[in-house]
Amino acid sequence: RLNAASKMNLLASAEFPDRLSLMEVRLQAQEDEITLLKSSLADALRKLRLHDHLFPSMDSPNPVGSQPALWMVCITQSTGITTAPDYSSAFYFTPDLQNINLSDLSLFLLCELCSSVRSLNVCKYKLQVALCQIYVICQSIKMFIRGRPITMYIPSNIQNYDELKMDLPSEKLELDWVYGYRGRDCRGNLYMLPSGEAVYFLACVVVLYHVTKRTQRHYRKHTDCVRCLAIHPDKVLIASGQTAGVDKDGKPLQPFVHIWDSTTLVTLQQIGLGTFERGVGSVAFSNADAGAFLCVIDDSNEHMLSVWDWNKNTKVVEVKSTNEAVFAVEFNPADTNNIITCGKSHVYFWTLSAGTLTKKQGIFGKYKKPKFIMCFVFSLTGDVLTGDSEGNILTWGKSAADIKTLGKGAKETFQIMKQTRAHEGSVFTLCVLQGGALLSGGGKDRRIIRWSADLAPERECEIPEKYGAVRTIADVDGEELLVGTTRNAILRGTFSDGFVATVQGHVDEMWGLATHPFQNIFLTCGNDKQVCVWNAEEHSLSWCTTLEESGLCADFSPSGAVVSVGLSTGRWLVLDLQTREVVSDLIDGNEQLSVIRYSPDGSFVAVGSHDNFIYIYSVTEGGRRYTRFGKCTGHSSFITHLDWSKDGKYIMSNSGDYEILYWDVTGGCKLLRNRYESKDREWASYTCVLGFHVMGVWLEGSDGTDINALCRSHSERVVAVADDFCKVHLFQYPCPKPKAPSHRYEGHGSHVTNVRFTHCDSHLLSLGGKDACILQWRVKRSGAADNKDHPNFSLPPSTSTSSSDPRNQREKELG
Repeated sequence: RLNAASKMNLLASAEFPDRLSLMEVRLQAQEDEITLLKSSLADALRKLRLHDHLFPSMDSPNPVGSQPALWMVCITQSTGITTAPDYSSAFYFTPDLQNINLSDLSLFLLCELCSSVRSLNVCKYKLQVALCQIYVICQSIKMFIRGRPITMYIPSNIQNYDELKMDLPSEKLELDWVYGYRGRDCRGNLYMLPSGEAVYFLACVVVLYHVTKRTQRHYRKHTDCVRCLAIHPDKVLIASGQTAGVDKDGKPLQPFVHIWDSTTLVTLQQIGLGTFERGVGSVAFSNADAGAFLCVIDDSNEHMLSVWDWNKNTKVVEVKSTNEAVFAVEFNPADTNNIITCGKSHVYFWTLSAGTLTKKQGIFGKYKKPKFIMCFVFSLTGDVLTGDSEGNILTWGKSAADIKTLGKGAKETFQIMKQTRAHEGSVFTLCVLQGGALLSGGGKDRRIIRWSADLAPERECEIPEKYGAVRTIADVDGEELLVGTTRNAILRGTFSDGFVATVQGHVDEMWGLATHPFQNIFLTCGNDKQVCVWNAEEHSLSWCTTLEESGLCADFSPSGAVVSVGLSTGRWLVLDLQTREVVSDLIDGNEQLSVIRYSPDGSFVAVGSHDNFIYIYSVTEGGRRYTRFGKCTGHSSFITHLDWSKDGKYIMSNSGDYEILYWDVTGGCKLLRNRYESKDREWASYTCVLGFHVMGVWLEGSDGTDINALCRSHSERVVAVADDFCKVHLFQYPCPKPKAPSHRYEGHGSHVTNVRFTHCDSHLLSLGGKDACILQWRVKRSGAADNKDHPNFSLPPSTSTSSSDPRNQREKELG
């Protein structure tokens, strides 16, 4: 029985999570309120400056001269993003007009007007104000993000906003290529099929890559990151398990295992939905019975081990495995009733009998117990060989029960029969070849060693340091090998000829993405400090260089000769695309840079920083010389996105507190106080996530961070969106109405950080965050739709290049 104090302690501990959750909610609400107050203060200061500009002097009875004053004040009511638009009425009035009959609406608006004028300290003069005319000269609509009202001005070419219809775009996306491989934190995930295809995974996609034809096919039925693979004894069926993940509302998605046909990519069975916790860590098919059973270990605290009759989708048995990490599981190839698992500080030998699983732990005896058993294989003689974190290969066997020591009833044990020193550092992988020879791959020493059947070393080689350690090895034909590495590369080669990379990728979160203005190449950069230039047509890495800091943004100059990369310290570099040399090294502030954009003619470059400023540089000598031209000052939070106008004179920018500001660059980097004047301005690119033309991409209830990036196509027909829920969307452009429909595409296993169209809109590139994945999508157009397919509004003129466009000049030079 519990005493009163114990009961109080239990009650307090039960209430603690709820109280903590409530405090977190209150803290978030306070942060939102602070953000709103800061934004409102910035708006108020801008309005005061605007009023000072409109009414420069109120000391004379007639501040605007001898003629009757003609003043304009716009009153706008607030609406939610999901409601119909409001109309801003402009009031032209003269102080001398009197005795005009006013309607109720006019009286209300006049009261609002007088209130505004009174706030300007004009009421000390005799104001016999009458309404002369009411013109609806502009329309605006407001959307709210985290309580912040954002006014969008409707362009003049849209006559009736209410009748605009948002349709699905006629363009669609089709996954074309997956750049990268997940070797950084996964193991046993590279296999060769008889079809000549290597099978591996990255993000939510299982890739089948033909190593000689250099083609890819993709299995895409997973809803979150794939974590493990197993090949059926028939070498056709594949089992792939995924992690749990969450949906856009933060609710957990259940993990499962798919069994599918590698020839047709048809899913045959879904195993374990609602059974596994957190994710699936390891899977294995049985061998002795033609692959009738599947063993699964999940990522729960107890690492539940379950055996399934996968054809019937029934669970045969389930048992708690261990609280320690489990790295691998396999059936004994000669006996389905024997299963082995290994991981942190253990190797377990399981026996399935009468519907129950029992385990025996391997006995290390006189040998030092390693911290990790990294991997294991079965030799052709039936021995179990393990590789551990001490660099040893251990040979295990059964020993008769020691009745003298353990007494009657003692059972046989599994003990170490032989220890072979193999590598400096961990043995990350073991692979048995058809003739019985063994391959081992090292971590620290990066060596691949070939051993005879009795574990005598025969040959060895070392992979280049830039690719990391050996993660896994797949046998191609007994001589040629595929090697997966810890730096997300797949190497192909032999002991005689060495190894070269056939698949490469980033190893950490990426944010920077830029596409070349007239070639099928693109650049990526991220937290791994790598800047990579890729050939989108050949699906290959052209070149890569390592920086001193993380790269967060990039942009090619319109000439295509140089590319600028913004770093995490306020520094930015300009690289020559041909020589790969740094031609300019500059720094602005000491905070990270989030966006770099060249003007359409390449004469300016704008650099947006987390210090709230946009730095403008004039560009000369073909993009190799940069001179500070000015600084745009006025944002109250860090810069997130910016775009240049088509004439190269103006900039539109977004910030972390959801502002939309406009700047006159050529006029001295001045903030344009009247944002209404920019409603009809045409933009050379559209990457700002806030703006009238892309307002419809935001879902109701968005918190402002749900969309990380967007990009309008060069044809100005569609806009691609990268969201925080692992999705890529394709919307019609313009997209100015709430709840606009979109094509939605899955593939990334983490937040999508950036999207860009290639120069001719043939492909779209998308970057994953933590999944370190680059997806290349083919843009497919259904029918010959053009602007006349959208009768409800007028599209801006096409951005097709003219003869004076530097891109055309460069194309002519290149022939």
